[in-house]
Amino acid sequence: MPEGREGILSVVGTPIGNLRDASPRVLETLGAADVVLCEDTRVTGRLMSAFGLHVRLERCDENVMGEKVERVLARLTAGERVAFVSDAGMPGVSDPGQRLVDAALDAGMRVEVIPGPSAVTCALVASGLASEHFFFEGFLPRRRGAQLERLAELAAVPGTLVVYESPRRVAETLANVAEVMPGRRVALVRELTKLHEEVVRGEARTLAEQVAARGEIRGECVVVIAAPNASELDARRAAVAGPALTFEEEIAAGLAAGEPKSALAKRLAKSFSLPRAEVYDAVVAAAAAR
Repeated sequence: MPEGREGILSVVGTPIGNLRDASPRVLETLGAADVVLCEDTRVTGRLMSAFGLHVRLERCDENVMGEKVERVLARLTAGERVAFVSDAGMPGVSDPGQRLVDAALDAGMRVEVIPGPSAVTCALVASGLASEHFFFEGFLPRRRGAQLERLAELAAVPGTLVVYESPRRVAETLANVAEVMPGRRVALVRELTKLHEEVVRGEARTLAEQVAARGEIRGECVVVIAAPNASELDARRAAVAGPALTFEEEIAAGLAAGEPKSALAKRLAKSFSLPRAEVYDAVVAAAAAR
Protein backbone atom coordinates (compact mmCIF):
# COMPACT_ATOMS: atom_id res chain seq x y z
CA MET A 1 0.00 0.00 0.00
CA PRO A 2 1.54 3.34 -1.06
CA GLU A 3 2.41 5.56 1.90
CA GLY A 4 0.00 8.43 2.34
CA ARG A 5 -2.68 6.94 0.08
CA GLU A 6 -6.22 8.06 0.89
CA GLY A 7 -8.48 5.34 2.19
CA ILE A 8 -11.77 4.86 0.37
CA LEU A 9 -14.89 2.80 0.88
CA SER A 10 -16.31 1.67 -2.48
CA VAL A 11 -19.93 0.50 -2.41
CA VAL A 12 -20.16 -1.72 -5.47
CA GLY A 13 -23.28 -2.84 -7.31
CA THR A 14 -22.89 -6.37 -8.67
CA PRO A 15 -24.92 -8.38 -11.23
CA ILE A 16 -28.31 -9.68 -10.11
CA GLY A 17 -28.12 -12.66 -12.43
CA ASN A 18 -26.24 -12.13 -15.68
CA LEU A 19 -22.51 -11.74 -15.03
CA ARG A 20 -22.12 -9.75 -18.25
CA ASP A 21 -23.84 -6.87 -16.45
CA ALA A 22 -20.66 -6.27 -14.45
CA SER A 23 -19.27 -2.98 -15.79
CA PRO A 24 -15.56 -2.36 -16.42
CA ARG A 25 -15.57 0.08 -13.51
CA VAL A 26 -17.03 -2.57 -11.18
CA LEU A 27 -14.29 -5.02 -12.13
CA GLU A 28 -11.58 -2.38 -11.90
CA THR A 29 -12.72 -1.34 -8.41
CA LEU A 30 -12.93 -4.91 -7.10
CA GLY A 31 -9.55 -5.78 -8.56
CA ALA A 32 -7.87 -2.74 -7.00
CA ALA A 33 -9.31 -3.26 -3.50
CA ASP A 34 -7.17 -4.33 -0.56
CA VAL A 35 -10.13 -6.30 0.74
CA VAL A 36 -13.66 -7.04 -0.47
CA LEU A 37 -16.33 -7.19 2.22
CA CYS A 38 -19.29 -9.35 1.26
CA GLU A 39 -22.40 -11.09 2.58
CA ASP A 40 -21.29 -14.57 1.53
CA THR A 41 -17.70 -15.30 0.51
CA ARG A 42 -18.87 -18.25 -1.60
CA VAL A 43 -21.23 -16.14 -3.68
CA THR A 44 -18.74 -13.29 -4.17
CA GLY A 45 -15.95 -15.82 -4.69
CA ARG A 46 -17.73 -17.17 -7.77
CA LEU A 47 -18.05 -13.64 -9.17
CA MET A 48 -14.38 -12.87 -8.57
CA SER A 49 -13.28 -16.20 -10.04
CA ALA A 50 -15.36 -15.64 -13.18
CA PHE A 51 -13.34 -12.52 -13.93
CA GLY A 52 -9.96 -13.76 -12.71
CA LEU A 53 -9.86 -11.40 -9.73
CA HIS A 54 -7.77 -12.41 -6.74
CA VAL A 55 -8.51 -10.21 -3.75
CA ARG A 56 -9.02 -11.20 -0.12
CA LEU A 57 -12.68 -11.67 0.76
CA GLU A 58 -14.11 -11.12 4.21
CA ARG A 59 -17.61 -11.86 5.45
CA CYS A 60 -19.51 -8.75 6.48
CA ASP A 61 -23.22 -9.57 6.59
CA GLU A 62 -25.88 -8.07 8.87
CA ASN A 63 -25.06 -10.58 11.62
CA VAL A 64 -21.47 -9.39 12.02
CA MET A 65 -21.72 -5.83 10.70
CA GLY A 66 -21.77 -4.32 14.18
CA GLU A 67 -18.41 -5.79 15.15
CA LYS A 68 -16.83 -4.96 11.76
CA VAL A 69 -17.55 -1.23 11.51
CA GLU A 70 -14.68 -0.02 13.72
CA ARG A 71 -12.21 -2.34 11.99
CA VAL A 72 -13.26 -1.03 8.59
CA LEU A 73 -12.85 2.57 9.76
CA ALA A 74 -9.36 1.71 10.99
CA ARG A 75 -8.49 0.28 7.59
CA LEU A 76 -9.76 3.40 5.83
CA THR A 77 -7.77 5.59 8.21
CA ALA A 78 -4.69 3.53 7.32
CA GLY A 79 -5.26 4.28 3.63
CA GLU A 80 -6.74 0.97 2.50
CA ARG A 81 -9.17 0.60 -0.37
CA VAL A 82 -12.18 -1.32 0.95
CA ALA A 83 -14.88 -2.57 -1.43
CA PHE A 84 -18.28 -3.60 -0.12
CA VAL A 85 -20.69 -5.80 -2.07
CA SER A 86 -23.93 -7.65 -1.35
CA ASP A 87 -24.75 -11.03 -2.86
CA ALA A 88 -26.39 -9.26 -5.80
CA GLY A 89 -27.47 -5.76 -6.74
CA MET A 90 -26.80 -2.50 -4.91
CA PRO A 91 -25.66 -2.82 -1.28
CA GLY A 92 -27.82 -0.91 1.15
CA VAL A 93 -31.04 -1.46 -0.85
CA SER A 94 -32.83 -4.14 1.21
CA ASP A 95 -29.32 -5.45 1.91
CA PRO A 96 -26.62 -4.72 4.51
CA GLY A 97 -24.45 -1.66 3.97
CA GLN A 98 -26.30 1.44 5.12
CA ARG A 99 -24.79 1.26 8.60
CA LEU A 100 -21.27 1.00 7.24
CA VAL A 101 -21.72 3.91 4.82
CA ASP A 102 -23.25 6.04 7.57
CA ALA A 103 -20.33 5.36 9.92
CA ALA A 104 -17.72 6.08 7.24
CA LEU A 105 -19.33 9.39 6.31
CA ASP A 106 -19.64 10.40 9.98
CA ALA A 107 -15.93 9.66 10.38
CA GLY A 108 -15.10 11.93 7.44
CA MET A 109 -13.95 9.06 5.23
CA ARG A 110 -14.25 9.07 1.47
CA VAL A 111 -17.13 6.96 0.15
CA GLU A 112 -17.87 6.26 -3.50
CA VAL A 113 -20.71 4.33 -5.12
CA ILE A 114 -19.96 2.18 -8.16
CA PRO A 115 -23.32 1.80 -9.93
CA GLY A 116 -24.67 -1.61 -10.82
CA PRO A 117 -27.96 -3.40 -11.49
CA SER A 118 -30.84 -3.12 -9.03
CA ALA A 119 -33.79 -5.51 -8.97
CA VAL A 120 -36.01 -2.63 -7.79
CA THR A 121 -35.66 -0.45 -10.88
CA CYS A 122 -35.28 -3.38 -13.29
CA ALA A 123 -38.55 -4.94 -12.08
CA LEU A 124 -40.35 -1.59 -12.11
CA VAL A 125 -39.44 -0.98 -15.74
CA ALA A 126 -40.08 -4.59 -16.77
CA SER A 127 -43.57 -4.51 -15.22
CA GLY A 128 -44.79 -1.90 -17.64
CA LEU A 129 -46.66 -0.17 -14.82
CA ALA A 130 -46.45 3.58 -14.22
CA SER A 131 -43.09 4.54 -12.74
CA GLU A 132 -43.41 8.30 -12.20
CA HIS A 133 -43.85 7.67 -8.48
CA PHE A 134 -43.01 4.43 -6.70
CA PHE A 135 -42.43 3.08 -3.22
CA PHE A 136 -39.98 0.26 -2.47
CA GLU A 137 -41.14 -1.88 0.46
CA GLY A 138 -38.53 -4.64 0.42
CA PHE A 139 -39.80 -7.82 2.08
CA LEU A 140 -43.27 -7.88 3.64
CA PRO A 141 -43.91 -9.49 7.05
CA ARG A 142 -44.14 -13.28 6.79
CA ARG A 143 -47.14 -13.84 9.07
CA ARG A 144 -50.41 -13.51 7.21
CA GLY A 145 -52.07 -11.17 9.69
CA ALA A 146 -49.10 -8.82 9.84
CA GLN A 147 -48.74 -8.92 6.07
CA LEU A 148 -52.40 -8.03 5.53
CA GLU A 149 -52.09 -5.09 7.92
CA ARG A 150 -48.97 -3.82 6.16
CA LEU A 151 -50.59 -4.19 2.74
CA ALA A 152 -53.57 -2.19 4.00
CA GLU A 153 -51.17 0.60 5.01
CA LEU A 154 -49.34 0.45 1.68
CA ALA A 155 -52.61 0.53 -0.26
CA ALA A 156 -52.89 4.27 0.49
CA VAL A 157 -49.48 5.08 -1.03
CA PRO A 158 -50.10 7.19 -4.17
CA GLY A 159 -47.56 5.36 -6.30
CA THR A 160 -46.53 1.99 -7.68
CA LEU A 161 -45.41 -0.50 -5.01
CA VAL A 162 -42.35 -2.74 -5.40
CA VAL A 163 -42.03 -5.77 -3.11
CA TYR A 164 -39.41 -8.52 -2.88
CA GLU A 165 -40.65 -12.03 -2.21
CA SER A 166 -39.37 -15.58 -1.90
CA PRO A 167 -40.54 -18.01 -4.61
CA ARG A 168 -41.86 -20.24 -1.80
CA ARG A 169 -44.18 -17.52 -0.50
CA VAL A 170 -45.04 -15.52 -3.60
CA ALA A 171 -48.34 -17.29 -4.32
CA GLU A 172 -49.59 -16.60 -0.80
CA THR A 173 -48.43 -12.99 -0.97
CA LEU A 174 -50.24 -12.46 -4.28
CA ALA A 175 -53.40 -13.89 -2.69
CA ASN A 176 -53.07 -11.38 0.14
CA VAL A 177 -52.54 -8.54 -2.33
CA ALA A 178 -55.72 -9.64 -4.12
CA GLU A 179 -57.60 -9.59 -0.81
CA VAL A 180 -56.48 -6.10 0.15
CA MET A 181 -56.27 -4.50 -3.32
CA PRO A 182 -58.55 -6.63 -5.50
CA GLY A 183 -58.86 -4.23 -8.41
CA ARG A 184 -55.18 -3.36 -8.82
CA ARG A 185 -53.02 -4.41 -11.76
CA VAL A 186 -50.09 -6.50 -10.55
CA ALA A 187 -46.96 -7.89 -12.18
CA LEU A 188 -44.83 -10.81 -11.03
CA VAL A 189 -41.28 -10.31 -12.30
CA ARG A 190 -39.12 -13.39 -11.95
CA GLU A 191 -35.49 -14.36 -12.67
CA LEU A 192 -34.42 -10.87 -13.72
CA THR A 193 -31.54 -10.76 -16.28
CA LYS A 194 -31.35 -14.56 -16.38
CA LEU A 195 -32.18 -17.03 -19.16
CA HIS A 196 -35.72 -17.67 -17.90
CA GLU A 197 -36.65 -14.07 -17.06
CA GLU A 198 -40.43 -13.76 -16.95
CA VAL A 199 -43.04 -11.05 -16.46
CA VAL A 200 -46.62 -12.15 -15.72
CA ARG A 201 -49.25 -9.43 -15.40
CA GLY A 202 -52.91 -9.19 -14.62
CA GLU A 203 -55.64 -7.97 -12.30
CA ALA A 204 -54.72 -8.92 -8.72
CA ARG A 205 -57.25 -11.71 -8.21
CA THR A 206 -56.68 -13.23 -11.65
CA LEU A 207 -52.90 -13.18 -11.28
CA ALA A 208 -53.07 -14.70 -7.79
CA GLU A 209 -55.19 -17.60 -9.10
CA GLN A 210 -52.94 -18.06 -12.13
CA VAL A 211 -49.74 -18.22 -10.05
CA ALA A 212 -51.34 -20.54 -7.45
CA ALA A 213 -52.34 -22.94 -10.24
CA ARG A 214 -48.75 -23.15 -11.49
CA GLY A 215 -47.55 -24.86 -8.33
CA GLU A 216 -43.83 -24.52 -7.64
CA ILE A 217 -42.30 -21.16 -8.54
CA ARG A 218 -38.55 -20.88 -8.94
CA GLY A 219 -36.14 -17.97 -8.93
CA GLU A 220 -36.06 -14.66 -7.11
CA CYS A 221 -39.35 -12.78 -7.40
CA VAL A 222 -40.39 -9.13 -7.39
CA VAL A 223 -44.05 -8.16 -7.11
CA VAL A 224 -45.01 -4.80 -8.63
CA ILE A 225 -48.42 -3.36 -7.72
CA ALA A 226 -50.02 -0.51 -9.68
CA ALA A 227 -50.81 2.76 -7.93
CA PRO A 228 -54.39 3.31 -6.73
CA ASN A 229 -56.71 5.27 -8.98
CA ALA A 230 -58.33 8.50 -7.79
CA SER A 231 -61.56 6.88 -6.61
CA GLU A 232 -59.73 4.25 -4.57
CA LEU A 233 -57.52 6.89 -2.98
CA ASP A 234 -60.59 8.92 -2.03
CA ALA A 235 -62.22 5.86 -0.47
CA ARG A 236 -59.10 4.98 1.50
CA ARG A 237 -58.62 8.54 2.73
CA ALA A 238 -62.21 8.53 3.90
CA ALA A 239 -61.62 5.19 5.64
CA VAL A 240 -58.78 6.61 7.74
CA ALA A 241 -60.14 10.13 8.22
CA GLY A 242 -61.48 9.32 11.69
CA PRO A 243 -64.93 9.68 13.30
CA ALA A 244 -66.14 12.38 10.87
CA LEU A 245 -68.29 9.54 9.53
CA THR A 246 -70.69 7.51 11.61
CA PHE A 247 -69.61 4.11 12.88
CA GLU A 248 -71.66 2.35 10.19
CA GLU A 249 -70.33 4.68 7.47
CA GLU A 250 -66.75 4.01 8.58
CA ILE A 251 -67.33 0.26 8.27
CA ALA A 252 -68.86 0.66 4.83
CA ALA A 253 -66.00 2.90 3.65
CA GLY A 254 -63.35 0.50 4.95
CA LEU A 255 -64.97 -2.50 3.30
CA ALA A 256 -65.40 -0.59 0.04
CA ALA A 257 -61.68 0.25 0.08
CA GLY A 258 -60.80 -3.43 0.52
CA GLU A 259 -59.41 -3.05 4.04
CA PRO A 260 -59.04 -6.46 5.76
CA LYS A 261 -61.82 -7.02 8.31
CA SER A 262 -59.43 -7.63 11.20
CA ALA A 263 -57.43 -4.48 10.45
CA LEU A 264 -60.63 -2.46 9.99
CA ALA A 265 -62.01 -3.68 13.33
CA LYS A 266 -58.77 -2.86 15.11
CA ARG A 267 -58.69 0.67 13.68
CA LEU A 268 -62.33 1.46 14.40
CA ALA A 269 -62.22 0.00 17.91
CA LYS A 270 -59.47 2.49 18.68
CA SER A 271 -61.18 5.42 16.91
CA PHE A 272 -64.56 4.89 18.59
CA SER A 273 -63.26 3.51 21.91
CA LEU A 274 -65.29 0.32 21.53
CA PRO A 275 -64.47 -3.31 22.37
CA ARG A 276 -62.61 -4.84 19.46
CA ALA A 277 -64.70 -8.03 19.49
CA GLU A 278 -67.90 -6.00 19.26
CA VAL A 279 -66.53 -3.96 16.34
CA TYR A 280 -65.31 -7.09 14.54
CA ASP A 281 -68.79 -8.65 14.81
CA ALA A 282 -70.26 -5.49 13.29
CA VAL A 283 -67.73 -5.53 10.46
CA VAL A 284 -68.43 -9.20 9.68
CA ALA A 285 -72.18 -8.56 9.70
CA ALA A 286 -71.81 -5.56 7.37
CA ALA A 287 -69.59 -7.55 5.01
CA ALA A 288 -72.13 -10.36 4.86
CA ALA A 289 -74.92 -7.90 4.09
CA ARG A 290 -73.10 -6.29 1.14
